[in-house]
Amino acid sequence: ALREGVVTLCAELSADPALAGALPDDARFRAQLVRVLATSPYAADILLRYPAMLAELLASERLQQGTTPGDYLALLRASLPPEPDEEELQRRLRLFRHRELVRIIWRDLSGAAEVTETLRDLSNLADACINVALAWAQATLQARYGTPQTEEGAPCGFGVLAMGKLGGHELNFSSDIDLVFVHSDAGETTGPRSISNEEFFRFLAQRLIDLLSRNTAEGFVYRVDARLRPFGSAGPLS
Repeated sequence: ALREGVVTLCAELSADPALAGALPDDARFRAQLVRVLATSPYAADILLRYPAMLAELLASERLQQGTTPGDYLALLRASLPPEPDEEELQRRLRLFRHRELVRIIWRDLSGAAEVTETLRDLSNLADACINVALAWAQATLQARYGTPQTEEGAPCGFGVLAMGKLGGHELNFSSDIDLVFVHSDAGETTGPRSISNEEFFRFLAQRLIDLLSRNTAEGFVYRVDARLRPFGSAGPLS
């Protein structure tokens, strides 16, 4: 039954117009495709829902190449329109993660990547998604409330600390991400709708968590756990 299911999936992918002429006609590629579809229900589901992703990966030759830490950030930024609204950002983040997870799974199952590379890529992918979502959320809030500053008028900084598996650079395919949010000083924002820094950074952390963890038609990016902060859920979010 499994073999018949894999054959059916391969046939459906091959018949998809999005993959017309994109699938290499060689035994090694077919064997890799069968292995991925047979052993990863997630990859099989994503490739059937978004077959163009396989064409994109094949065209870029990234199934055969490793990555550097900055690659994911550059690729994700390049995939976004100049000023995405929240709905578009949510969609692009999720589709980007789906595509890159398929790539990581493919390299893992085909033997092209060792375990250390797989864990590193999973962690770097999460890091890129967090950074892009954070930058969008911060720009959106600053447009409304202004820039947080200290009581002396200096800019106030904000940081996202990765704990757990992501902090150890050993994220796996099903991991939550454990985050702690910190800011440098008390004070107020500079905008006409001024609020305290504490309130601004609480809004920022909440917005980031929502961008990553909300379940949309494309799924979620990451489940976020912020309870490792001092005093857990009873403590301030930032």
